[in-house]
Amino acid sequence: MKRILFCMLCLSAAIGLQAQKSFTLTSPDGKVKSDIAVGKTLTYDIQVDGRQILSPSAIDMKLTDGTQWCCNAKLAGNKKGSIRNEIASPLTRQASMKDECNTLTLSFKGNYSVEFRAYNEGVAYRLVYGGKKPFNVESEGVEYRLPADYTCIVPYVREDKFDEKKPEKQFFNSFENTYTTDNISKLDNRRYSFLPLIVDAGNGIKLCLTETHLENYPGLYLQADGQRFRGVNAPYPKDVKQGGHINAQMLVESREPFIAKVDGPRPFPWRIAMVSRRDTELADNNLSYLLAAPSRVDDVSWIKPGKVAWDWWNDWNLARVNFRTGVNNETYKYYIDFASQKGIEYIILDEGWAVSRKADLFQVVPAINLPELIAYGKERGVGLILWAGYWAFDRELERVCKHYSEMGVKGFKVDFMDRDDQLMTDFYYRAAAMAAKYHLLLDFHGAFKPAGLNRTYPNVVNFEGVNGLEQLKWSQASLDQPQYDCQIPFIRQAAGPMDYTQGAMRNAAKGHYYPCNSEPMSMGTRCHQLGLYMILESPLSMLCDSPTNYMELGGPCTDFIAQVPTVWDETKVLSGEIGQYIVTARRKGNTWYIGGITNWDARDVEVPTDFLGSGAYQAEMFLDGMNAHRRGDDYHYIREQRTFSGPLKVHLAPGGGFAIKLSK
Repeated sequence: MKRILFCMLCLSAAIGLQAQKSFTLTSPDGKVKSDIAVGKTLTYDIQVDGRQILSPSAIDMKLTDGTQWCCNAKLAGNKKGSIRNEIASPLTRQASMKDECNTLTLSFKGNYSVEFRAYNEGVAYRLVYGGKKPFNVESEGVEYRLPADYTCIVPYVREDKFDEKKPEKQFFNSFENTYTTDNISKLDNRRYSFLPLIVDAGNGIKLCLTETHLENYPGLYLQADGQRFRGVNAPYPKDVKQGGHINAQMLVESREPFIAKVDGPRPFPWRIAMVSRRDTELADNNLSYLLAAPSRVDDVSWIKPGKVAWDWWNDWNLARVNFRTGVNNETYKYYIDFASQKGIEYIILDEGWAVSRKADLFQVVPAINLPELIAYGKERGVGLILWAGYWAFDRELERVCKHYSEMGVKGFKVDFMDRDDQLMTDFYYRAAAMAAKYHLLLDFHGAFKPAGLNRTYPNVVNFEGVNGLEQLKWSQASLDQPQYDCQIPFIRQAAGPMDYTQGAMRNAAKGHYYPCNSEPMSMGTRCHQLGLYMILESPLSMLCDSPTNYMELGGPCTDFIAQVPTVWDETKVLSGEIGQYIVTARRKGNTWYIGGITNWDARDVEVPTDFLGSGAYQAEMFLDGMNAHRRGDDYHYIREQRTFSGPLKVHLAPGGGFAIKLSK
């Protein structure tokens, strides 16, 4: 009897030891650490420089058959490793990226595992299913527990989508909103926030929470819940119907009691917590790209990034022409002529070229002759990109891509998805693959944040998911766009490139802005707009204003933004603070471009020049003018040869900026 009791005690102790199995994973530099515990639950934390900034947070997944992964789980094995690699990263902000981390894989009975990676720049994990049996995911347990009542910077789903009695309405949204800053305890726990978002852990340390490799799985929202964020995903659509904007969307009428269908072996998205000690490190973080699936496009030589002369923001508003402007061939030939004259690679035909409300991209309005426009553009070295409502593009996906590729169209701007449930994230990958097959670029508007797709399919050259310049066609003066501009490089852009659509030539100093649909303006100075071409990452970058304004108001500004590159060999974020200001330098070949912007606070900045090396440079500089504080379009243009032996001192007006080109 004593022997049986002793064996039982030993067995109990062994079970207890297994229940408390723990692992420690550290970054290559040893300064970022995660303690991972396997027991009743699976938890991990994050420590930076010896201080815990994320409390033990649970990971789990519940299936509709009642199975719950990572809870009372039976550990089948563990494996530690490391990655020391450098990957090519064409069509991005740098030619290559270092991929260096330490790894831990925990395997569990039930054909699933959890992979962890610790980088110097953050910690990430994902679940992986290795079995063949299909199942449905009822919910995924994602949480971020904070050790204190930290300040957070979150983009709520917009107020007009909030209905306390129907929280699911928040899953239909455009992923465009400004940021709310408050302690987590004071955030609205009824509202969802989309990603990325920021947790300020104090002493300069911040976390940026996002996800990547979001393939065929619903996107993640976070909801404040006491002193933690709790993950929420859109349930799987059950019934959908055509409707929404010009009948170009598919609206979810009802949903299933689960979030995803799984047909076989697959990885789930990476949950990323980027880490920074200085805000500039967030603006220079590559984890979203590094953790994405490698390119599935073998030959990327046909993918041509560049600038786009855009029609919609400026409302087709040309002056001193002898034809009525609008959606017609005369107007678009004028845009083509302008693009050709300035060396701009593309023009876009935005909403209006196809018959409205039909969701049929083969019904072209009578005023547009596409073959004629394509031929006209080809003669002048300018390609055409077409706008497409999401459902019109998806309903005949291959026919649309094949037909317009053969006609000579270079790509599509696909708009009004406004969802990130499993059906929609699957569409993104299907669309990207089909477009790549027919050598078409894609620019996703009405889109969630980038989540690795631009690495897997580099022909997807841009994403919206930002409260961009289009908002200034209708927003009230209470909108603080200059502050928002100084937030997004550290937050939204951490997930990947954005189609912000900068380039306004009508620029309003503080107190002078008003909404005007047909003659829109920016908030802040002309040089703020120029600086955005270096601050923001947009492989396909818009010139949002009208050719008339560029030619009559732009002067050397127009020539500068027309020739500035959109992909880079090297990037350095030189200085900045979230919501305050940022200065970024980017190199293409032997030429450096440096841009800076500020919020509504005037400031003096010192731009380091030690990275330039010795020797003379031909400098082209656009600086806020002496009176830019009262007239937004005032700027000072300098072109000279000079050497640099110390920091360059630059004054930024309220809402101001600067742009510098240095040619060796």
